[in-house]
Amino acid sequence: MTTTQVNPYEDVKPIKPWQITIKDVIADLVSVVIVTIATFVTLAVTPMRGKLGFMGALFFYSIIATIVRGFISKKPKSIGSSLSSLFIYIAAGIVVAPVMSILYTIVVRGVKGLSLGIFKHDMGVAVPDSPLNEGGLLHALIGTVEIVTFSTIICVPIALLTALYLTEIRGRFSGLVRFLVQAMSGVPSIIAGLFIYAVVLIQFHGRYSGIAGALALSILMLPTVARVAEEVLKLIPDDLREAGLALGATQWRTVSRIVIPTAKSGLITAVILGVARIAGETAPIILTIGGSDRINWNLFSGQMSALPFYVWRQYLYGGETATARAWTGILVLMLIVMFFFTVTRLLSRRGSRV
Repeated sequence: MTTTQVNPYEDVKPIKPWQITIKDVIADLVSVVIVTIATFVTLAVTPMRGKLGFMGALFFYSIIATIVRGFISKKPKSIGSSLSSLFIYIAAGIVVAPVMSILYTIVVRGVKGLSLGIFKHDMGVAVPDSPLNEGGLLHALIGTVEIVTFSTIICVPIALLTALYLTEIRGRFSGLVRFLVQAMSGVPSIIAGLFIYAVVLIQFHGRYSGIAGALALSILMLPTVARVAEEVLKLIPDDLREAGLALGATQWRTVSRIVIPTAKSGLITAVILGVARIAGETAPIILTIGGSDRINWNLFSGQMSALPFYVWRQYLYGGETATARAWTGILVLMLIVMFFFTVTRLLSRRGSRV
């Protein structure tokens, strides 16, 4: 004769306090509506005005609503957690709001002068007061591409060799080199421009040219690429290095055939971050390239232009049309930098999957 055991907990459903219910959603919506109405009423009947008054009233009523809701739901212990989450959201909003405001201003003001024609013409036959459909920023775009490209050619070998010295060689001067790289990362950009101006243009009697601007930008790019590349190389397991040495390979062949290919995506990310770092620098460009309204393909002779210099010069001219051209230049420059950062994010994700 068999006996069947009855499970007394068979019909008991597990409690999921973290699950969001319809009641919670309705309570959240009611709280949002009440806080919004109270905020606008406060702005209407009190002297509080503007964005600062709105944020202050919203912050005050959000705290009151959180406390009241905790007592109504009979969960007073959750008030502290809800207030902490509220403060985190407000802090995130304070950080994001200025960035979004800047992006919105650049897009709204820069899109007025944005057209296909500005990428086909320079300012050689146009004046700052000319209509927006005359002239363009092709000369500045070409100058930026040439200067940044040559800066990358100068900087990347030095930066990567520095990172390899700090991670693979680890010589007696590693501490000094790391200190100098970190110190260079905090140097103001105008110092790099003044250094090239004093050494190349004054000491060696040079002239304004794109190569002088490229040298100044390479000084700013070097610490960024070197530090990121060092961190990337540190992520490579030592087991790979030891395996290469155990198979009889020299240290150089181990680094060139195993370490660098493994860290390839990270090293590319370091280079792109360096390019994005210097693409919008203005002070070194103003002091070294001289500026020009026409296209100059020769990086080693003659004055050149770049997008930061183009924006700066248009603002100096003043006037409604020149200011609109400056905002358009800022928009184009921002899109270029955002493109580089987007590529960096994609490459970093790809590297993490590998």
